[in-house]
Amino acid sequence: MGGKYRITGNTYPRMRRPRHRRKLVLSVAAAVVALGLAGWGTLQLIDVFTGGNKQANAADRPRVCPSASAAAPAKALPKPATIKVNIYNATPRSGLAKAAADELKKRGFAIGKVDNAPAAYDKKVPGTGMLLGGPTAMNGSFPVLATQLPGAAQKTDARRTADVDLIIGTKFKAFSTPAAAASALTALTKPAPAPSSC
Repeated sequence: MGGKYRITGNTYPRMRRPRHRRKLVLSVAAAVVALGLAGWGTLQLIDVFTGGNKQANAADRPRVCPSASAAAPAKALPKPATIKVNIYNATPRSGLAKAAADELKKRGFAIGKVDNAPAAYDKKVPGTGMLLGGPTAMNGSFPVLATQLPGAAQKTDARRTADVDLIIGTKFKAFSTPAAAASALTALTKPAPAPSSC
């Protein structure tokens, strides 16, 4: 070109790439990243809900069903005759400890002391009663005696003897019926059932 528009020497017009190409490249890159993340998230969700490879591996292995002998053994609990129970009345009603002792004796328990509750518990047992004994009673005498008086509180002390105290509370009305107590005791001594997943 001639005149004032003629290009001479190193002088030349600077040309820029159209900006829309840069935007297009960035948009495509962002879309690829977004699709990748969405696919990865979908795979993670599928693994969570189907168990992933663990599920597949478990399906490949043969299922082994536990036999009846694999069930937990029956729990060994003491017989009522071997449990010595001291009975204390913590209520204002007179004669309650004696009546309770007579009833438990009929049901096979060994009876120890029968008296009013000591000052620490007198009129201070709000429920049906409290079972008090040494640490070993928690898994031995307490469950057996609790079948006669459901809902009784259980507390251990520092005694080393095997006897337990039954402190009758203000809400006490009667012991469980012999049939209900026997049923509860049978349920306690039953072995835990084996898992029924087969």
